[in-house]
Amino acid sequence: MSSQKTFKTVKKLFPTDPTLISNQEIAQKISKTLINSGLQPLKSTPSLLFNLNPHITNLVLSNPLVPPLSCLSLFNFLQTNPSLTSHKPNLQAHVAIICRLYQAKKFAQMKIVLNGIVSNDILRFPVSEIVSLAEDERKGVKFVETLCDMLFRVYADNKMFEEAVGVFDYAEKKGFEIEERSCFVLLLALKKCGQVDLCLRFFDQMVEKGVQITVHSLTLVMNELCKRGEVKKAKALMGEMAGRQIKPNVVTYNTLLKAYIERKDFEGVNEALSLMEKDSVGYNVATCTLLIDWFGSCEKIEDAEKVFEEIHERGIEPDVYLYTSIINWNGRVGNMKRALFLFDELTQRGLVPNVHTYGALINGACKGGQMKMADILVNEMQSKGIDVNQVVFNTLIDGYCRKGMMDEALRLQDFMEGKGFQTDVFTYSTIASGLCKLNRNEEAKSLLFTMEERGVAPNVVCFTTLIDIFCKEGNFVEAKQVIQEMERKGERPNTVTYNALIDGYIKKGKMKEAHKLKKEMEDKGLMPDTYTYSSLIHGECIDGKVDEALKLFHEMYQRDLTRNVVTYTAMISGLSKDGRTDEAFKLYDEMKREGLTPDDRVYHSLVGSLHTAKS
Repeated sequence: MSSQKTFKTVKKLFPTDPTLISNQEIAQKISKTLINSGLQPLKSTPSLLFNLNPHITNLVLSNPLVPPLSCLSLFNFLQTNPSLTSHKPNLQAHVAIICRLYQAKKFAQMKIVLNGIVSNDILRFPVSEIVSLAEDERKGVKFVETLCDMLFRVYADNKMFEEAVGVFDYAEKKGFEIEERSCFVLLLALKKCGQVDLCLRFFDQMVEKGVQITVHSLTLVMNELCKRGEVKKAKALMGEMAGRQIKPNVVTYNTLLKAYIERKDFEGVNEALSLMEKDSVGYNVATCTLLIDWFGSCEKIEDAEKVFEEIHERGIEPDVYLYTSIINWNGRVGNMKRALFLFDELTQRGLVPNVHTYGALINGACKGGQMKMADILVNEMQSKGIDVNQVVFNTLIDGYCRKGMMDEALRLQDFMEGKGFQTDVFTYSTIASGLCKLNRNEEAKSLLFTMEERGVAPNVVCFTTLIDIFCKEGNFVEAKQVIQEMERKGERPNTVTYNALIDGYIKKGKMKEAHKLKKEMEDKGLMPDTYTYSSLIHGECIDGKVDEALKLFHEMYQRDLTRNVVTYTAMISGLSKDGRTDEAFKLYDEMKREGLTPDDRVYHSLVGSLHTAKS
């Protein structure tokens, strides 16, 4: 829309008649002042502005001879000057200044003015009414389209999502185009505000109305679908968009890969990697980090290391997150030498370790029982200006508990609380479990009761610890009641919970009840594990029912459960005591073939079996 045309349009809205001559004269005087001297004279002697009315304001702002920025200065002055409150620009004035700014290509200022409209209840009108004030009967379609697009963005920025969608619908109906970039702004805003349903609906609307979808919008929507667990739908959408020539990029594939990894979907991970290869989409550092985490979680540290080594061949520059991941998994498998080497390599590359990097090292040290090393790492971390967070505190407490250093764990808990951290359920459950293992049962119970008094909801570990304590005390009624309480509170007993109860019954010679619990857990969809079977085998052997123990021993093989040193030791001991020396030695040979190292108890049992056999 040309400046002259805008002025003519305004003149049509406010035609010349005797009653309005003074308005035009005032408008001309203000315009002349702005043209010749700018806003300053009007600021110094604002008497001319006291006669303002909406007609005059619009005439001035629409005058093509007044520079757009001078118009904007006047507009802003009227908006902010307290003495001119009654002369604040109306909607027509806002649209007029937007027209002038558009002509001057001052789009950032246009957006600010539009923001003023949408954030003001008095000025906020439906898009159709705003557009009607800007339309020209012969030209100006591009301006109206830009106005709609910008209004759409402003609504999105202000989290006025329904209004934004309303602008989109209006524009589509009128044949105007809302740019894909603007649509992405809305999708992103919806995502950030947790409006996932509306985000997905709007994306469908974009596709339906023929908006040129980009890979960025596709990836965002796929990510939201994956978060909701709709991974199949996300993959199908990727395929559909590929059919429209919207090719997924590495970020898109990483989104899918992450979803499969989180669900431990082996087939999905392999399929995603195959598709990447097929589409010639190379890995980036985030892909490699995901794969290292994937292989690490599958206990395939060699494959994780292979991915790490291949980054150089792929020309990928490692970052601190990649290093943190590989350090973490090496620490978890007890390879602290390698973890520390990688940490040194990280710093030599000029990368700065963060709290997660140190946390990974500290966790590895704690899991390996190297508490002195953990303390050194904490001191080093703090010397670098990195504060110890709740996770690191909990890691240290867990390390002390594993070592049976309960007094140190309790002191650290006090220190942590003194630093302003709230003891969480992980801290409570870790310490309570540690106390229980040392038979400091009353302290453990007291801690768990204190936890509930402080409003911290117990987790499955807390309940399991309580069950373990009650079983040790022979109080099976209370132990069973804890399971019922768990279920009432929405905490589902797991295999470890049942193992605690089964083990308790076995130690009291209550094998019938132990087997009943095994069946109960199976009925609930929980699979007995190696610990369950080892406990039952040990119990049957103690009870002299070696054949029953052997049935359980063979059942483990049928269920693809690993028989560990404890399992073999219990079975060999049972056979030995029953004088079944040949079978005991046969199991001993099998145990060694499986790569398990027999301990002194095995040798003692075997030697004892020879005496039993002779007698």
